[in-house]
Formats: sequence, structure tokens, C-alpha cells
Amino acid sequence: MKTKTLYKELKAEFYRKNKLLFVIAAIASLCSGTVGLAFSWVLRALLDTAAGSEGSLPFMKVLMIVGIILVLSVSFSVTDYLSRPAFIKKAMIQYKNFAFEKLTNKNISSFRNENTAAYISALTNDATVVEADYLGKKLILLTRLVSFFGSLTMMLITSPLLTLAAIVVMLIPTAVSILTSTRLVGAEKNVSERNSDFVTAVSDCLNGFKVIKSFKAEKEVLNIFSNDNKRLEDEKYRRERIKTIIAACGGLAGALAQFGVFIAGTLMCLKGWGVTPGVVIMFVNLMNFLIQPVSELPTLLSARKASLALIDKLATALDKNTETDEGEDITSFKRSIRLENVSFGYDEEKEVLHNISTEFEAGKAYAVVGGSGSGKSTLINLLMSSYSDYKGNILFDNTEMKNISPESLYDVVSMIQQDVFVFNSSVKNNVTMFKDFTKEEIDEAISRARLDSFVKEKGDGYLCGENGKDLSGGEKQRISIARSLLKKSKVLLADEATSALDADTAFKVTDDILNLSGILRIVITHSLDEILLKRYDEILVLKDGKIEEKGGFDELMAKKGYFYALYTVAH
Repeated sequence: MKTKTLYKELKAEFYRKNKLLFVIAAIASLCSGTVGLAFSWVLRALLDTAAGSEGSLPFMKVLMIVGIILVLSVSFSVTDYLSRPAFIKKAMIQYKNFAFEKLTNKNISSFRNENTAAYISALTNDATVVEADYLGKKLILLTRLVSFFGSLTMMLITSPLLTLAAIVVMLIPTAVSILTSTRLVGAEKNVSERNSDFVTAVSDCLNGFKVIKSFKAEKEVLNIFSNDNKRLEDEKYRRERIKTIIAACGGLAGALAQFGVFIAGTLMCLKGWGVTPGVVIMFVNLMNFLIQPVSELPTLLSARKASLALIDKLATALDKNTETDEGEDITSFKRSIRLENVSFGYDEEKEVLHNISTEFEAGKAYAVVGGSGSGKSTLINLLMSSYSDYKGNILFDNTEMKNISPESLYDVVSMIQQDVFVFNSSVKNNVTMFKDFTKEEIDEAISRARLDSFVKEKGDGYLCGENGKDLSGGEKQRISIARSLLKKSKVLLADEATSALDADTAFKVTDDILNLSGILRIVITHSLDEILLKRYDEILVLKDGKIEEKGGFDELMAKKGYFYALYTVAH
């Protein structure tokens, strides 16, 4: 039910604060549909005048009418030129902005499990289809409907008998329209799905470029790319064949129907049944406006259905795993984060963390160490509210984390990961995350993150490149630290933030984190450096999802337990 509501909201975005442009564009389309009818009448008048038929108009009067029609036609075309593109532009901006806003309401854990290529496809390829086949063809459909009913009315007024003959021969293109009206919907869906697969393949190939080169897997990856590329183009080929068949059938049926009306009209003219040569020509011309909507109807309706299906597909994806604003707001963090018998598993049958109980006090620094698979990253992700189906309690100043609104929690907690994401923008924008801060606030955050020497050398307007390709690993990590400081986070989580850095840079970045004051720092580290480890207020040692030991460096070394073994092996 919620998906249906979101589907309606997505469709409504096309017209939000955009109704006036739509009305003007619709009126221009409606009026454009009458121009062809008027010219059909002019053809009749000119031919009857030339033939001297009874009741024909004077030649000069016909010319005056032609002039008026031309002026109106130009006016309608100018109005359409100004309103239609403006309406579609604003509609698509609002549609994609609304979809992206809904996308950002996803929670962190659920989004990690979703296929981002599907969203890329929805906001690029699918959006192009929606623009052309829903918005564009909606206005075209208005024009065709006016032409259809207008021409039918003119024909009935002029000659009911010939109109009856026209309706009979129209049965052929109508039957073609009905038979082919649904084939395009499935084809358009298949193209959308194959495009998502193709985007995924492209993304994987580009993100894994280093791995591909280092393992000399170019041919194998090219084969994967080629297969996905071929599948996409095969589906597009099938879709285009269906469109071509529909158009060809409609065109052929329309030509036969038009030829039939011409024959019927000629016979009636020869029999003297109140039909003039001008009427025959007018009917033949008007048949275009009867046949065109019918022959195009399968494509128009199928394309419309297909585009609406793409909107529904996006609504369904956006509706999954959305984040709510429900929960208590925490405006400060003063005491501690306390874990009481916390257990968690990604799979219900297999726990990763078992009865974790510990406390992280505000303003202190904690190191979390342990072997691979010990649950370190899972613990950090729980503190970031990435998962809510844990057992036990996680308390922020005595408030259970499940009861805290996500937006409020993100104000308090920041996270630095191994792979810091950096936008293709300036250093300043990456530190501020495109928000407004005073120069003093920015300078202070940059200074405390020890990014000031870099900014002094290259300037805060220095472009970082795609995902920070023009920055070193240490510079990217310091940008991440500066972000957290500028955000005034009270809790800083670092998940293997230095594992991809060289030893010297890793030492400096960890030192930067430990030098921060007034912030609770919980750092997962693989680097067991004595100088740094001695500076932590406490070290938590995880083993098989449990806290095996905890204490200061000297205390743990004196125990000669699991931590002592880890440290000895590392050195």
C-alpha cells in the first residue's frame, strides 16, 4: 500500500508547481490537432471552387481563410515551442530530485545490501524513457485525440454515408492496434533490467581496474563486459523490432483503409449521392487523422504503460528499507555508550557477537583489536545503528539506541572507514560536505585534522578528482577527520581507517585521531604499535565474537594472554 502511495507521489512530482506550464502545453497540443482539420476543409473548398461545385466559396475568401489558419498555426507552434520543453524540463528535474531525496532516506545497512546500479539505471536510462514515453507522448496523445474526434465530427456532418464506409474500413487498423497493444510493455521492462545488469558490469570493471590489471584478467573481464553488453543490445534489438512491426502493420492497415475510403467516395461521387470531388479529397485527408491515432495507439499506449511500469519499479525500490524519523532526539552526549549483553548475527542461525558488555566513556580513546572475523567491524557498525535487530542493550547516555531517531544519532556519531569517499570537488566542499560554515569553523577543523599544511600549499579550492584520485591516502583520511570535527561529532568511530596506508602515514593519521580532545574515539586497528597503543585509555581484545580481554597496554602485556600472543606474533 505504501508503494502505491509513493508511486502516486512520483507521478505527482511531474506537475507540482508545474501545472500552468502543463495546461499551456496541453492547450497548444489541442489547438495543434485542429490545424490539420482546418487544412482538410481548405482542400475541399479549393477543389470545389476550382470545379465550380454548387455552394463553393469565392477564391479570394478561401485565400483569406488560409491566411487566418496559417497565422493561428504559427501561434500554436510558438506556444508549443515555448511551453512543452519547459514543462518537461521542470517535470523531470522535480521527478529525479524527489526520487533522489527518497533514496537518501534509506538506512545505512539496508542500502549496503541494495543494487546501486538499479538506481543509476532508474535515474538515467529509465528516466529518459519516462520523459519520452510518458510526458512527451502524453501531449502527443492529446493532439491525436483531438484530430481523431474532430475529423470524425467533420465527416459525420459532411456525409454520414461516406463516414459509415470510413468506419467499416477503419476496422482493419483498429484490429491491428488491439492485437499489438501489449507487446511493447514486456520488451521495455526487459531493456530496463538488462540496462541495470550492464551498469553493474561497467561499475565492477572500473572499480576493480587495479585488480584486473594485477591479475592480468583483461580478456576474462572483457568477456563479462561483452556478454552483458550483448544481452542489453539484444533486448533493445527485440524492442525495436516490435516497434517496427507495430508501425509497419499500422501503416499498411492505414493505407488500405485510406484507399478504401477513396474508392467508396469516388463511387458515391459518380452515383451523385451528394458527394463532391472536394468532399472526397477532404475525407481522404481526414482519414489521416483517423488512421494515425489508431495506428499509433499501440505504440503510444504500450510506451505509456511501459514508462509507468518503470515509475512503479522505482517506487518499489525506494520503498524498501526506508528510514523513519521516529524515535527520541538526543541533543548531546556527555557520559558514555554502554553495551549490555549485546549479541548479533547477520544470519539468525549464526551469531557474530556473543554477550558483549562494555562501556565507552565520553572523551576517551579506545582501541579494538583482534584477529580476522573476530567481530570488530560488526561491533562498530552496530554503534553506527547499521542494524537494529541485535539482542541486549546499546545505551547512549542511558537511552537505548533503538529508541533514538537515526537523524539525531548521525548528529552525534561520525565514522571514518578504510576507504574514505571523496567527491570530485574542492577540498573545502569535501570537508564541509557542501554545507555553510564560517571561515573560522572551517579553519579550526582543518587545523585540528592536521590538514592545514596541505591547504596552505594547494589551497582549499584544490580539486580532489574522482573519489579523491588526486589525494594521498593520508590526505583523504584527514579530510574525513576534518568532516567529523566540523560536524562537531561527540563520537568518532574508525574502522580500519589506516589499513590501506603505509606505516608512516598510518602512524600519523592514528596520532591525529588520538590528539583530538573532547571526543569519544573508538578505533579498530590492525597495527599493534606500542607507542600508539599505550596512548589509548583502554584496549578491547575480541576473539570469536567475545571480549577476550580488556585493559591498558601494560596491563594486557603483563597478563601474557591472548593480546600478548597477538602482539608477539605481529612483532
